[in-house]
Amino acid sequence: MRFLRFGKGRFGEPRRDEKVVLTGAERASAIEQAIPVPVEIAGQWAWRILAVVAVLVVFGMLIIQLREIVIPFMVALLLSALLVPLVNLLVRHKWPRGLAVATSVVGMLAVISGLVYLVVRQVRAGYPDLEERSLAAYDDFRDYLAVSPLGISPKEFDTFVSDTVANFQQDGGALWTGALSVGTTAGHLLVGALLAIFATIFILLDGKHIWAWVTRLFPRRARKAVGDSGRAGWLTLTTFVKVQIFVAAVDAFGIGLGAFILGLIFGEGNGFPLVIPIAIAVFLGSFIPVVGAVVTGTLAVFVALIFLGPVPALIMVGIVLLVQQVEGHILQPLVMGSAVKVHPIAVVFAVAAGSGIAGIPGALFAVPVVAVVNVMVNYIASGTWRTKPRPETKDVVSPA
Repeated sequence: MRFLRFGKGRFGEPRRDEKVVLTGAERASAIEQAIPVPVEIAGQWAWRILAVVAVLVVFGMLIIQLREIVIPFMVALLLSALLVPLVNLLVRHKWPRGLAVATSVVGMLAVISGLVYLVVRQVRAGYPDLEERSLAAYDDFRDYLAVSPLGISPKEFDTFVSDTVANFQQDGGALWTGALSVGTTAGHLLVGALLAIFATIFILLDGKHIWAWVTRLFPRRARKAVGDSGRAGWLTLTTFVKVQIFVAAVDAFGIGLGAFILGLIFGEGNGFPLVIPIAIAVFLGSFIPVVGAVVTGTLAVFVALIFLGPVPALIMVGIVLLVQQVEGHILQPLVMGSAVKVHPIAVVFAVAAGSGIAGIPGALFAVPVVAVVNVMVNYIASGTWRTKPRPETKDVVSPA
């Protein structure tokens, strides 16, 4: 690289001296000095961010390719986090660990089977009446629109409804299936369930040794940090599952009780149909924070509208919103906030991103994944693993 050296002539005017050839080190120094510091810092950050994004993209594509394994494994982690307190309790009472695990898993399967049987039985008993009343309400609404100031004919309304359903099926397909769906056939669902049960048993039996093997995949200097952060993440996951069950039970009880009371008041002695299936649906839907209870609560609103009329349906809307407000302003900040300390806006965006990427499974796993990753990163960054051999519950709560 050649530079022109300038000086001053006899009368102060600029003049050009000789050409100077710089060495490699001098050339690099000159280039470094010529680049502004903010631009250099931005460039350093840019290639690092691109590298991180590339790793995440590759990791996401790998997960999508292995979706029939990833979903059962994630379900197994949640089930293990749910059952590990019961297993530890039985072990403390001198039960063999294998027997404690078998008893816990069988008990869980019995409870799930009982709930499924109860829901199927209630729905089969009430479905004919629900179908008949729904068709009658649909016809009455069409007739009302025809004589209303809107002047919408039955044919125009039918066209609108069919177009809406078609758009929902087209745009909402990702929500119901998702990129990580375990499959639509009964065979895929059965295989996924067996994999989840199999993984749950082995995580409960030998989870410590499994994580120790994973830790050994990292460099020696990073093993302690990774190992302790994993245990911190596991504590957060177990706390999250226990608290989420409590929150879901409160949502189901509140909406179910409201529906039951409406049935006593407006049901003319017939009660509120499908109270038990609605309560169970709300309980399961509440595992998707923020939106789960509201979405499943619309079932109660629909049933109230069909069987009891518009006024009870509006009251049911108020009950669903009230329960959601209690969850969002009391249970989430006081109970869930102390467990995982994930900001509500992070919860909303995590659920939205998870549902957009992976449908219902993504919405279900979004918050626990964000909570665990958040705790693990903060635990490593805080350096707590250097001074304490084992993480404690107070150590794994991430900062607000």
